[in-house]
Amino acid sequence: MASELLRKAIAEFVGTFALIFIGAGSIVVTGGSDLLLIAFAHGLTIGVMASATGHISGGHFNPAVTFGALVGRQISLRNSVVYWIAQLLGALVAAAFLVGIFPPDVWQATTLGTPALGPGVGVATGILVEAVLAFFLVFVVYGTAIDPRSSFRAGGLAIGLTIALDIMMGGPLTGAAMNPARWFGPAVVSGSLADAIVWWAGPLIGGGVAGLVYGHALLERRREA
Repeated sequence: MASELLRKAIAEFVGTFALIFIGAGSIVVTGGSDLLLIAFAHGLTIGVMASATGHISGGHFNPAVTFGALVGRQISLRNSVVYWIAQLLGALVAAAFLVGIFPPDVWQATTLGTPALGPGVGVATGILVEAVLAFFLVFVVYGTAIDPRSSFRAGGLAIGLTIALDIMMGGPLTGAAMNPARWFGPAVVSGSLADAIVWWAGPLIGGGVAGLVYGHALLERRREA
């Protein structure tokens, strides 16, 4: 039903808005200097928002997660497109809010929290890092939130902790976005569009591979009657 899909889109918009508003905002307020705080700001935001909206949309907030679910046949192509639009819009609006809140000299110092390659990290390496980190994220989403065999009832917590762990390792290398929307909103609003392929190709590759591995090799399929 159209109304059901609209509810899903609203949930994805709100969750993605929260991720960029809190996640990128934490980079702006700390000047990008406190990796642990930034990691937990992202992870806790995803944890609480996924818990709040998982029963509505699945709590993706990430085109790579949606793509992984699509590859694993857990979401239709039509719904995926709606999710992607909602996620990117949520990211854009959140980034615009941050520009309205912080003075230019404050948010420009960190390019509004836009992920960037670390010193000595090339594009190919960046894509690889983002792919591996996104694989872990989508794999955990499958294992704790999608797979009906899971007895773990706090999938949002596990997903949020995975994001925090990924940022602790990958933050200095690529910003550990794991999420095209996490890059898209701040990058477009701040005009920091360099090396865009890293945060599109990397997460989508990693999410797609996780969808193939878990969705097709590990997830039990219901037998047709």
